[in-house]
Amino acid sequence: MTLVDRVISSLRHHHDRLAALVPSLDDAALTSPSAATEWRVCDVLSHLGSGAEITLRPLAAAATGTPVPEAANEEVWDRWNAMSPRDQADGFVEHDRRVVETLEGLDDEARESLTVDLGFLPAPVPLAMAAGMRLNEVALHSWDVLAGLDVTDSLDDEAAEVLLELYTGPLGMLLTWASKPGELDERTVVAFEGHGLTVAEEVSLVAEPPVAPTATFTGPVEAAVRLIAGRLRPTTTPEGVEVVGNVTLDDLRRVFPGY
Repeated sequence: MTLVDRVISSLRHHHDRLAALVPSLDDAALTSPSAATEWRVCDVLSHLGSGAEITLRPLAAAATGTPVPEAANEEVWDRWNAMSPRDQADGFVEHDRRVVETLEGLDDEARESLTVDLGFLPAPVPLAMAAGMRLNEVALHSWDVLAGLDVTDSLDDEAAEVLLELYTGPLGMLLTWASKPGELDERTVVAFEGHGLTVAEEVSLVAEPPVAPTATFTGPVEAAVRLIAGRLRPTTTPEGVEVVGNVTLDDLRRVFPGY
């Protein structure tokens, strides 16, 4: 499968898993803490639901070749924030389903050629990037929900592999947006799973072993992705994960505080 095919497949997997979980959650579970700092489970689902509603506008416009309808994101967020926890959860399932079905309805040619005007970037972007940004949100926040409910401490393995490929390609800019390289006193190159993570004036990731690494990360790919996404906290770090070299795991946690 192509990268965009894998992104869409992973979005379907995450949708189906949360759609099956949501009906089983009572008000106590929905208002319990998630693994996202200061967010309850319902807050995470609301964030994903409002994000789906906002994402669908440019996605549907690109799919139909029509202009993106004008709308204020703030109005969408305010409406979702005013919903009850139950409505936030159920609304997420409905709006996320529409996004996934719209993507699944695109044929091979459209998946490779379509560009999407997200509104906040200088120009329309390839579908792999637009859908990849949605997967980044859905996969990480699905983990926030599941880990908050003690269902899992691991990110979905397939999603972790896809996200790693996205971070070395169309979503490389997320590493700059979400990192604080100034937390380290010296240039650092971390080797892990055939990749090289460089922390200098900016942060970059390449899909090849670094020539002269200064540190080595040992652990599963999902743990490395959660580290980059600020979700490899001491309480959710698998046994055997370690960083050896000129930095420590705690040093890298400061570079990647999460979002």
